[in-house]
Amino acid sequence: MIRKFAMVLALTLLAGAAIHAQQAQQPANSQQPPNSQQPPNSQQPASQESPEAESTSRRKARPHDYRTWTFNVGVGANLASGTTKTFVRGGGVDGTAAVTRNYSKYFGFRLDFLWANLPLRASALQAAQAPTGSDYVYGFGLDPVFSIPVTKRYTAYALVGPSFYRRTGHLDSSTVVPGSPCTPFWLWWGTCFAGSVPLNRNFLSTNQNEFGLNFGGGVARKVSERFEIYGEVRYLHAKHNNTTTDLRPLTIGIRW
Repeated sequence: MIRKFAMVLALTLLAGAAIHAQQAQQPANSQQPPNSQQPPNSQQPASQESPEAESTSRRKARPHDYRTWTFNVGVGANLASGTTKTFVRGGGVDGTAAVTRNYSKYFGFRLDFLWANLPLRASALQAAQAPTGSDYVYGFGLDPVFSIPVTKRYTAYALVGPSFYRRTGHLDSSTVVPGSPCTPFWLWWGTCFAGSVPLNRNFLSTNQNEFGLNFGGGVARKVSERFEIYGEVRYLHAKHNNTTTDLRPLTIGIRW
């Protein structure tokens, strides 16, 4: 009996030793569950970005190839045309200033201010029977501007749009008889009343508000990263109560 018990105990110890040895030979990571995952705080390397994020970053980083706002000032001379040419000689001084809101390097809107001297011809002073006189025009325009980059230095542009003008003039004196029939000069001067020169002598001064259209174009040359010089020619036409004002300003200036 004792002999049988000893044999059973020996067999049990040998089986346990064999099972322990087999478990010791397995890899340490075999104890992890087969569906184990990386910790939730694991992240992809910083250098690996999604294509969408990389494309968005590139678009934000790319700078504009144009300035959003540009400004310009210029001076020059104007050439009268139309009926204005009959009473105004060419060569009067003009000055301009403008601000442009650019939406691309090809298109923008420009707000213009214009002042121009309209020197009266000697024949106009004779028709007014006045020794001396002066005439000026002030104007505002809002114009779409279309630009064409020709080279890295040169840009051509064209503009067209509505405008408002105020023409003002003054005669120092006049020997014309009040109540006389209006001549073509007085009609253009804009002081006729019912076809006659006013009796109250208000015809010596004139102030006329006129709406019209202007168009033209120019060429700009870059002289530095910020500044350009430009040359421009435009045609202005305005009308009110059959009274017209027509000019062709020629301007040279600086744009930045």
